[in-house]
Amino acid sequence: MNNEIYVTPLSGRYASKEMNKNWSNDSKYGAWRKLWIALAETEKELGIDITDEQINEMKENVDNIDYDIVAQREKECRHDVMAHVYEFGIKCPKAKPIIHLGATSCYVTDNTDVILMNEALKIIKQKLVTVINNLKNFADKYKGTTCLGYTHFQPAQLTTVGKRATLWMQDLLEDLEELEFVQTRMKLLGCKGTTGTQESFMKLFKDEEKVKQIDKKIAEKMGFDKVFAVSGQTYTRKLDSIVLNCLAGIAESASKFANDMRLLQHEKELEEPFEKGQIGSSAMAYKRNPMRSERINSLSRHVITLANDTKITVATQWLERTLDDSANKRICIPEAFLAIDAVLILYANITSNIVVYENVIKTNMMQELPFMGTEEILMNAVLKGGDRQELHEKIRVYSMEAGKEVKEYGRPNDLVDRIAADKTFGLTKEEILHILNPDNLCGRAKHQVEDFIKEQVNPVLEKYKDLINNENVEVNV
Repeated sequence: MNNEIYVTPLSGRYASKEMNKNWSNDSKYGAWRKLWIALAETEKELGIDITDEQINEMKENVDNIDYDIVAQREKECRHDVMAHVYEFGIKCPKAKPIIHLGATSCYVTDNTDVILMNEALKIIKQKLVTVINNLKNFADKYKGTTCLGYTHFQPAQLTTVGKRATLWMQDLLEDLEELEFVQTRMKLLGCKGTTGTQESFMKLFKDEEKVKQIDKKIAEKMGFDKVFAVSGQTYTRKLDSIVLNCLAGIAESASKFANDMRLLQHEKELEEPFEKGQIGSSAMAYKRNPMRSERINSLSRHVITLANDTKITVATQWLERTLDDSANKRICIPEAFLAIDAVLILYANITSNIVVYENVIKTNMMQELPFMGTEEILMNAVLKGGDRQELHEKIRVYSMEAGKEVKEYGRPNDLVDRIAADKTFGLTKEEILHILNPDNLCGRAKHQVEDFIKEQVNPVLEKYKDLINNENVEVNV
């Protein structure tokens, strides 16, 4: 790392090597050269006088890029594509006359953007599937671990730790389905010229049937089966918006999970991994801050914000082409992928090592349990001959008094004792405690987890079993 210049933390600190490599200069400009080769091969196949020797010379120099020559030439001509055409021509003197023949700059820049986004989506899919698998294992393990549910972050009816995890999983399954759909939308620009009419190729070939074959041939050589049917000079920026909207959706789901983890860590029920030598605070040595979850929130916010960049670009493009998208695309698209890559690394790390404090969960639950079971107590008391309306009012009063004991005096919840002492309920303390068995107060939660995993999760994981990373995912810092 060059410590004399700014380096984005996304590449230097947070994202994976594979995602960084995907958006590297070598990947980008290597793709440019492969596109020039695909163009030359296509033109040769359709009758232009291009030799195998010229094409082989280009292939031999795909990775042989002299960035110093490129930089010097771009400084002179103020055009990045022409600087690379110039440098490639130096390396390939025989092919020099036919490099970039008939093409405009967007032939390499736009097609490369689609190629790199497509590869980046594959990386994201692998990480997404891994997180879903981690959550499945967690949900299955704790499907019967009863805990307080929360609405408005206030104690509500009971659920299970595993059932709560299915909510996180369900969001990710929606994201995976959206990602799969987006992958089917990935189309190359093809080679359509300065305003999308393929005029230069009509002049070159003087044969419309041959010109109509160019896009398909180039796409096949680059591993794609679809090309935009029509375009201006660029592919529609709608594609960028669709892709980043997908990434923003993953960020939304991850951030929701991270917020839940932060709340539950505050309650001391769940905890993200905390390594032996990890420091929680520079001042308060005892602290175990949820820094991984907080970082997910932070990076997710960035991804969600970046998605708006692409929407504004779509909305402000002029006619067949303007260049006000270029600088923005160079920043927001790679950064969105690097950031969501970092988010999923964190998500995978946390979900493979969530610490569950079952005794704390039970203590918190038992403190609130008498309130949670008042409806059950009421129904049983009515079955023994009590008056529902009268008993309902008594439970309300006793609940307020028991709540006061807890909140104002810090005493244990004595609601059960108050009800048991009232003969009109006709219930002993033992009977009330039996009614308040937590396992009888969380509905179908356990079986919902089992059904969800069997019917929704396992088919997806079976489909993508080769993508699952079962090794511990390390956080970079």
